[in-house]
Amino acid sequence: MATSVKNNSLPPSLISNLNQVLLSRQQHTIDHQSTNSSSLPSHSRNVDEPDCSKPLLLITNCEGIDSPGLIFLVQALLSDARFTLHVCAPQSDKSVAGHSLTVQETVAVCLVEMSSATAFEVSGTPVDCVSLALSGALFSWSKPVLVISGINRGSSCGRNMFYSGAVAAAREALICGVPSLCLSFDWKKDVSGESDLKNAADLCLPLISAAVRDIERGKFPESCLLNIEIPSSPLANKGFKLTRQSLWRSPLSWKAVSANRHPAAGQYLSNQKSLGIKLAQLSRDASAAGAARRLNSHRKNVEIESVGIAGKFNGQQTAKKYFRLELLEETEKADDNLDFKAVEDGYVAVTPLSLSSTDQSKIETEVSSWISAALGREQRN
Repeated sequence: MATSVKNNSLPPSLISNLNQVLLSRQQHTIDHQSTNSSSLPSHSRNVDEPDCSKPLLLITNCEGIDSPGLIFLVQALLSDARFTLHVCAPQSDKSVAGHSLTVQETVAVCLVEMSSATAFEVSGTPVDCVSLALSGALFSWSKPVLVISGINRGSSCGRNMFYSGAVAAAREALICGVPSLCLSFDWKKDVSGESDLKNAADLCLPLISAAVRDIERGKFPESCLLNIEIPSSPLANKGFKLTRQSLWRSPLSWKAVSANRHPAAGQYLSNQKSLGIKLAQLSRDASAAGAARRLNSHRKNVEIESVGIAGKFNGQQTAKKYFRLELLEETEKADDNLDFKAVEDGYVAVTPLSLSSTDQSKIETEVSSWISAALGREQRN
């Protein structure tokens, strides 16, 4: 027996009720999605959605993401309101890491709160931070307009540049094809304070703004990074001065110390952020030491403080020596146009650093012309 379509149709009243239920459910779903979206932290929603209307800057440093110099720089740039900021900095102090990369080990990355900037802390070196940020694995953007390393406390002048993790971070950006600045402050022990770092950040804003503007116009000097050294009295500076890299470095002083390899262990509690990592490292060290003792239980370990008092040992004894390196603050006489001498004289030293020494003279001429023109325009604006 055939059944008509009309007999299979649902009553109009039931269809109306079903439509209302469906519309209600759709509205509930939309409201639920909207609520969930608004409950997310702002930085979680915007990690992959930078504000394309403003130039994007990547900020890093060598002293760690909690260092005052980096925080004051980020605050100064945010208050300027002309830039979008992303931060990728070491979790702890890596000041003398040089141009080292973490290879065949896992690097941990954690999102952190830092005003309205998108910020990550990285367990690796400053070069790790820049390399990771520019790789595309962490951020969705292809590359920033400018990479800034700083503000770092201590000198990166002369041969200190070869040890400096701050300079290495800026150099890594240059290797990746992104213009970069390294900002260092001539910190004087027992003299300098955090207010000086804030003043240093404000002092650098015109140069940063000029650099970003001319990068976008294709007028910024290519094939070099600018290593900028700020004098210990930023407000009393004598102006920006083009300088050359000197041969000076902080004198190194190796001293024999006692058998306590971790004299600063009592200070661990002052740094709650890295306590777990440091304790884990100590645990690994202790485990390794215990294994070594078991393997060498037939040996007698003799701890000494220097070779001079070591004496002679028989084959059943192993001499242990402990030394600690200190960087001294001695300086020397030098030409006025060299980096550290200009900083001593109260100038903001701007030293162009190239990946190749063959073009150094040409680069110095280009940077000299750019500084004069760029800062002149910035002051007029």
